[in-house]
Amino acid sequence: MHEAPLTLQTYQSEARKADRTRESKGQEFLLLGLFGEIGTLMDEVKKKQRDSRSYVGYEQSVVEELGDVLWYLSNIADRAGISLNAIARHATGENISEFSEPGSPLSFISIQPQHHLPLQTPTSAFERTLMQLVSGIGNLAAAQFNQQLDAGTLGPGLANVFAALVQASNEAGVTLDQAARENLNKIFDRWPVDRKPHGLFDDKYSIEERLPRHMTVDIYERIINPGKTDERQYVLQRSNDIFIGDRVTDNILEPDDYRFHDIFHYAYAAVLGWSPVIRALLRLKRKSDSKIDESQDGARAVLIEEGVSAFVFAYAKHLDFFEGQAPGDLSFTLLKRVKDFVQGYEVAECPLWQWEEAILQGYKGFRFLREHRRGRLKINLEERTFEIEPMPELSA
Repeated sequence: MHEAPLTLQTYQSEARKADRTRESKGQEFLLLGLFGEIGTLMDEVKKKQRDSRSYVGYEQSVVEELGDVLWYLSNIADRAGISLNAIARHATGENISEFSEPGSPLSFISIQPQHHLPLQTPTSAFERTLMQLVSGIGNLAAAQFNQQLDAGTLGPGLANVFAALVQASNEAGVTLDQAARENLNKIFDRWPVDRKPHGLFDDKYSIEERLPRHMTVDIYERIINPGKTDERQYVLQRSNDIFIGDRVTDNILEPDDYRFHDIFHYAYAAVLGWSPVIRALLRLKRKSDSKIDESQDGARAVLIEEGVSAFVFAYAKHLDFFEGQAPGDLSFTLLKRVKDFVQGYEVAECPLWQWEEAILQGYKGFRFLREHRRGRLKINLEERTFEIEPMPELSA
């Protein structure tokens, strides 16, 4: 069953929903973004030429960057009341006088009738077309800088950029239909209209193999031999008066409180419904399904989760452990790298916004533990949240 052709009008309408700076930043911001995406695309071409045999990811990067160029072009036009459909008609040779009038709807496939193009390695023709794109965008930026960019110059200028974009896509072996669809998928994976989390991965299993839907965990610090040369600090976890896991230290020369990092695993469990680490700690592996037990709950999955935790932590240390960050603020690149890291595991099905929520909730709890050195987690997988609050002092 083939998907219905994606029209330029539909794409522009959908792309508008992700223009998060529409009220706060002007056209200069979008023009900078357009420049940046072309620059990134040219950087991919350079890397492919330099490391032709060893460089991986070129094909997907070209599709993604062309989609991003299209997104910026579409929203620059939309803010000015210009139809992307009319821009495409002008680019293909029609004499358009009113760019605000879309005319009969064009689909991306009608502009590039080839449904599948063989993706090409960079050619000299492709490089020249990229330079035409840079030149066209530069002309628009110069007109904006000189306060000469109005509807009379913006429409034809964007049409020239669009024509070069179609030509670049043909030369690269990419259809704009594919680039546009993947662009929308990426946008709404990160900034959805409906924030509906992915279902819990263990719903079909018996209660003995499910992550607890409700759980209270105390996480606290102990110091042994205080004030002595062999003083050591470690973290313990306890739930229902049962100790969980081993004593944890920072395992680094310069202490950074990473010994509290299991809170990130609880956040992954609560928000994503995924944590091979917590499954191992609580002995809740899905042994009734040998393939799932080995591939999703096994040692490698545990190492993957620990790797994600350490990778994000190294990034967060430079940003005050995400203090003041709200949903929508985390680096898109960071979230993409995390999702790339977990490819092949069930959690890869979770959208980027849900990963962001798990990370933000985990670091909110981590900052609490850094300040108070102890806390009580209340985990609710059904609501995909957990709360942290002060815990009572423990007797010696």
